[in-house]
Amino acid sequence: MRTPSIALLPAKRWPFFYGWFIIALGTFGILMSIPGQTIGVSTFTDSLLGVLELNRDELSVAYMCGTIASSLMLTWAGKLYDRMGVKPLALVASVGLGVTLLLLSISDQLANGLGGGFWMSFVVLAVCFVMLRFFGQGVLTMASQNMMVKWFDKRRGFAMSFSSVALALGFSLAPLFLDGLIQAWGWREAWRLIAIVLFTAVPLIIVLFFIDRPQLAGLKPDGNYVENKTSRRKALQQIHKEYTLPEARRSFTYWVFVGFLAMQGLFTTGFTFHVVSVFAEADLGRSLALSVFPPAATIAMIFTFAFSWLSDYIRLKYILLLQGLGAILATLGVFYLSSYELAYYLMIVGYGMSGGLSRVIFAVSWPKLFGQKHLGAISGQAMTVMVFGSALGPVLFSFSLSQFGAYTMAALVCALAYLALTIAAFFANNPQLKWKPA
Repeated sequence: MRTPSIALLPAKRWPFFYGWFIIALGTFGILMSIPGQTIGVSTFTDSLLGVLELNRDELSVAYMCGTIASSLMLTWAGKLYDRMGVKPLALVASVGLGVTLLLLSISDQLANGLGGGFWMSFVVLAVCFVMLRFFGQGVLTMASQNMMVKWFDKRRGFAMSFSSVALALGFSLAPLFLDGLIQAWGWREAWRLIAIVLFTAVPLIIVLFFIDRPQLAGLKPDGNYVENKTSRRKALQQIHKEYTLPEARRSFTYWVFVGFLAMQGLFTTGFTFHVVSVFAEADLGRSLALSVFPPAATIAMIFTFAFSWLSDYIRLKYILLLQGLGAILATLGVFYLSSYELAYYLMIVGYGMSGGLSRVIFAVSWPKLFGQKHLGAISGQAMTVMVFGSALGPVLFSFSLSQFGAYTMAALVCALAYLALTIAAFFANNPQLKWKPA
């Protein structure tokens, strides 16, 4: 049975459509998942290497094992979301993520208390990574995202553009913010401070304000907005069939979109997890490595806002094509980083483009392509593949360095994979079109 959702002030009595507040709430929920995202973990990587009996390859494998294990539970979590709604899942995810951060802050002490040595360090860290990825990148992100898209229909792309811009900025600036916490308080205390917020402020906001869908508050998607144009936009918004998860899996389009998200997860995690080392291998410093993110955030925000709005008017496969171009530029930037100064700027532009457009695809694709009835199961399966892909990124980059002496092999593999997906995107048409009445 779906748990009822009640806001502190009834949604109908708000002076504006409550869905706009839901956009802010869902964005906040996803931002609070950052400690469970690779971009949040990467800032703590060197600190963990300094206290655990693991090298960079071994830490990457532990991260991969934890991430893969967590990904296998996300389809189940998505189905649970369809039955229970956003509030219970978001609450459990917030508290679970807080507990995980506390455990990570004493991970070396736990390993030593259980006997110490390589294997104990590996097991403790892998278990923590399972929890971190499941509660953070997985459940909290999925629940917050699905809640937002249910509150809008005709104006979904426009509404999600504001969330996407805030997320692009937040995720891009997260390494600098977290690094500042570490420098000011130490890595253990930084995780503990975030855990306190996840135990207190986040659950309070979830209980008082999260509402799974507008119908539970006596409202309808988009509020009082009325579509007054019989246009191409209206045709692109129409849902002719509510797909089940097995039906979505049989769609070529589904796997192209999922493939892009998985590759974005793989490349982004691999790059951000080892970003300081990537620049060090090119004889460039830590400050320059972290300087990639602010300008990339600006570019990501521009692309995210523009194409979130345009997604109401154009076919989503065109956004995939542009994302593929940006991703290829980013991988070429990594490949040539030690050779050409221009590569640094290619990396920034490509990273910003692909990251911003990936946020658009993640935000609006599933309800536009497959409907809302089975949104949790479909998005949960997609999240499973995306998280699985992100598990491989750090290992790919780490092994590229240890086996080939540079990160260029990892960049080349990613570039070829993106090229194949970009070609496939030409044929990734919206499956709703084949059900369109004559």
